Amino acid sequence: MDAFYGIVGSHPSLQHLIEQLKCVASLEPGTTIMIQGESGTGKELIARAIHALGAPSNEPFLGVNCGSFSQTLLEDQLFGHRKGAFTGAETDKSGVFVAAGNGTLFLDEITEMPPELQVRLLRVIQEREVYPLGSDASVPVSARLVVATNRTIEKEVELGNFRRDLYYRINVIRLEMPPLRDRLSDIPQLSQHFLNEFAQRGGAQKTLSEEAQVALCNYSYPGNVRELRNILEQAWALAKQKEIQVEDLPSELRGVDQPKFRPLADIEREHILLALQLARGKKTRAAQYLQIDRNRLYRMIQRHGIQPEEIFKNN
Repeated sequence: MDAFYGIVGSHPSLQHLIEQLKCVASLEPGTTIMIQGESGTGKELIARAIHALGAPSNEPFLGVNCGSFSQTLLEDQLFGHRKGAFTGAETDKSGVFVAAGNGTLFLDEITEMPPELQVRLLRVIQEREVYPLGSDASVPVSARLVVATNRTIEKEVELGNFRRDLYYRINVIRLEMPPLRDRLSDIPQLSQHFLNEFAQRGGAQKTLSEEAQVALCNYSYPGNVRELRNILEQAWALAKQKEIQVEDLPSELRGVDQPKFRPLADIEREHILLALQLARGKKTRAAQYLQIDRNRLYRMIQRHGIQPEEIFKNN
């Protein structure tokens, strides 16, 4: 399967997320979208896909990591300032809310935003206007706002680190990015995608040996897709042959003497059950997730003895 705006994988949970993206991209720009996911899962890719699907082609995508700036710099970055607002403000500057135009503004690590700025962000979302530093006049904003966090935001609310009223404002459309350990079946496809990317830089096209592929598929990836990419880039750079061997991988991946393979039938049953649960029992949609026809899905359901109560237990 080809990458969907840079999103690579065919696991049912990822395909379900892609279907959600297609829906939310058509919503009004005033609808805030929140992406929840561990660090390295690809939350910015999701935000860029929403932008590509829903924003005018000539409008910008702007991103700000809320944990990368001090409070003063973040405030200036977001809202801008007027000439003379502070020492060194020699000209007017538009913040990213204004600079994003009719495009998309992506605020990553939203839970890192200082409480004082959370108040200002709440007002921007409510009023759809910003007040640059040093100005009494508001400037209207029209960009779509997409926010992301790698923390459990409800816990941050309970701890008093994140405003409850702001939480309710941004938790309108919520998308969950699955961790890589929950979709290990995507690793071969992701690996090939990254190796092709490295080769396109002008280097050699390299492949993975069977042992290296096994080692990659038996690792838990606490750093998620970003960690997989880094592992492959290091192996691609250091491998002396065109086929990457397990010895070319980092030490933590080399101790795979006897792969702990699960029975293929168990994995197949889990995939079918997950697809049916995501599709809420609709077999045509589940078959689409699995990229098989409906009749084949019926046969597989019968072969694995999947019962209706298993499908709907989490719905």
